[in-house]
Amino acid sequence: MELDRAIRARRMVRAFDDLPVDPSALTELLDLARRAPSAGHTAATEFVVLTGDDRRRYWDLTLPAERRANFTFSTLPLAGALVLVLTTPEAYPQRYSEPDKRRTGLGEGLDRWPVPFWWVDAGAVIENLLLLVADRGLGACLFGVFEHEAAICTELNIPPDRRIVAAIAVGHPSDDSGPRGRSQDRSRPPIEQIIHRQGYSPAEPEPS
Repeated sequence: MELDRAIRARRMVRAFDDLPVDPSALTELLDLARRAPSAGHTAATEFVVLTGDDRRRYWDLTLPAERRANFTFSTLPLAGALVLVLTTPEAYPQRYSEPDKRRTGLGEGLDRWPVPFWWVDAGAVIENLLLLVADRGLGACLFGVFEHEAAICTELNIPPDRRIVAAIAVGHPSDDSGPRGRSQDRSRPPIEQIIHRQGYSPAEPEPS
């Protein structure tokens, strides 16, 4: 698939068949996805991959049986693989305390970073993965772990210096697309409303 087609085809899939994802194919996707920009080439994005019965370890914590029975997207937990995207914030001041980056002052601590690039870099990896999944004819759904992060880290032995950026369900889309997402009908703003040429220009108000 051409890149522009993959970008247009990419969408959040919430209905999956309970089929495995080929392990070698998934490894290839993750290897390609990590080839994203990284501040100082810190490369602090990692993946925890859950497949087979291990998927339940995540869902039993975040969506226990009593809630799962009434969950709108009932086949989302059937996705063949669940990828947790991790970052290590402290890796960034460590990298920027090295001689070639020391003059920036960003090695002095996380609070010296006006923009937390550990999230930016992980987001670039995530978008790569979502596009690659679309290119290979699979489906993916990106979602946050929110208040479950600590419990998930404990269950999966994730070190305390790692943060879970997001979870991504990857698998074979079901022919039954299931319920629509609540945000699916929201449209993108016109392109000229978000491109500000030669400086920022506020959008003109809608005519009354």
